[in-house]
Amino acid sequence: MKRQSHLLTLPHMPFFCLPESVGIYRDEPGHSVTRAAGSLHNFNIHYVASGKGYVEIDHVVHTLGPGEAVLYFPMQAQRYYSSEDDPWDVRWFHFYGSGLQTYFIDRGFHKSQLWSIRQPSAFEEAHEELLSEAENHRMLKPARLSTLTYSLLAVFVEQATSLSNNKTNSSANRVLELLPIMQQGAAKPFILEEWADRLGVTTYYFCKLFRNVMEMTPMEFITRCRLQMAKQWLLDHKDKTIGQIAVEAGYPSVSYFNKRFMEHEGMTPSAYRRLYGV
Repeated sequence: MKRQSHLLTLPHMPFFCLPESVGIYRDEPGHSVTRAAGSLHNFNIHYVASGKGYVEIDHVVHTLGPGEAVLYFPMQAQRYYSSEDDPWDVRWFHFYGSGLQTYFIDRGFHKSQLWSIRQPSAFEEAHEELLSEAENHRMLKPARLSTLTYSLLAVFVEQATSLSNNKTNSSANRVLELLPIMQQGAAKPFILEEWADRLGVTTYYFCKLFRNVMEMTPMEFITRCRLQMAKQWLLDHKDKTIGQIAVEAGYPSVSYFNKRFMEHEGMTPSAYRRLYGV
């Protein structure tokens, strides 16, 4: 059984948070998801109401049972799937908002991906309210959607207890703390030594830690951040030339900017602006 609602993503979102999608999968033994690092730009939480499933983190498989959940930050690789013998009833939602990185990191939620919910009924009731609103009204009441999303996040933050002692790799903590800072400064020249110094490690070990957590190199992450900014600026600042956007995104060479943009988006910046800049 599947209940799910996929919603529009607002480019100029005035709320703290909004759902991108929300749903329930129950009695779906074939439910399996694999996402490469960098492919998803929103947060998501998958909570197990009954049955069991599996989450792979750093090539280690962890079992999730009733009352347990996995939290993914944007850009993280994802691999999770239901047990075939005891299929999970999984309640999930994907959500976004400009202040969420800081919100979660300030509360220590970057230190673990796996969590136990102390009062499952509170989470399930809040999730049902959000899902029902999305099913019944879609995007007709965005303020209501935002309120229900925040209510569900508040329950999660209040009720979640980390399972990190026996289920997560602590190396992720140090790298995840840097991600918001790296994103904010992505347009500046990237100096690997400075980022390694922040962790007090060699450049070699910093790259190894980063690749283990994000399944990409630090420079690949910076490139994705730069292109994500450039895509937004191409649509928001139509008075600026491609060359100006390239420089502001950290690419003094327009030809190199065009090359990287084409590699990731399959079209030139000009074509992207024409296609989506309606």
